[in-house]
Amino acid sequence: MAHSLLDRAIYSYPDVDRLVGLPAGTAKRWLEGYARGGKFYDPVLREEPTGSDSVTWGEMVESRLLANYRSRKVSVQRLRPAIVALRSEFGRYPLAHARPFLDVEGRELVRRVQDLVELDRSLQLVMVRNGQLVLAAPAEQFQSTVGYDDDVTARIAPDLRTPDVVMDPRRAFGQPTIRGVKTESLAEDYRAGTSREALADLYDLSPEQVDEAIRFELIAGSEHAA
Repeated sequence: MAHSLLDRAIYSYPDVDRLVGLPAGTAKRWLEGYARGGKFYDPVLREEPTGSDSVTWGEMVESRLLANYRSRKVSVQRLRPAIVALRSEFGRYPLAHARPFLDVEGRELVRRVQDLVELDRSLQLVMVRNGQLVLAAPAEQFQSTVGYDDDVTARIAPDLRTPDVVMDPRRAFGQPTIRGVKTESLAEDYRAGTSREALADLYDLSPEQVDEAIRFELIAGSEHAA
């Protein structure tokens, strides 16, 4: 059941870019690879290109984590050797499991892989601090937004600024919702002239929850456009 959840193909590449806050085309490069200057760069998150236009829940989750590293002035392409090695230990979607983040032995395994592939410090998932093995800041931020079922990421808050907005592959085809109501629907109704109070009454939400849904859609739209 856990594996089937991660394997659910419910997103497009533009979906991932918008919901994770990436410039257009980034998700496809991470998942399908890309050519530049006569050289082909292998996918970061897939074993090899698939030619598919669909993105699985597991790939969406891993893309969300990579987005935290994207602004650290080192190409996430350099994460590929570590992900390849972790895949042999944790399965097809190693970064969508709880063990690398929450389990002591899992963190130690991640540390050994990082050392083995000589992963750049700015891309590391775990590090030693005050004698203890802890999550690096981007990984800690990611972990704080996810919920696990049986070691597998089952839900995620796509943006820390709107913590009540969640994505769950078992609801609304994995699209962002707030208390089960799609944020996109709330934002569309608001733009069409329905007041926040009317929306709150219609969907049994608080006005503050309506505001948060609209705010998330504004954030997602502006960051994707950037």
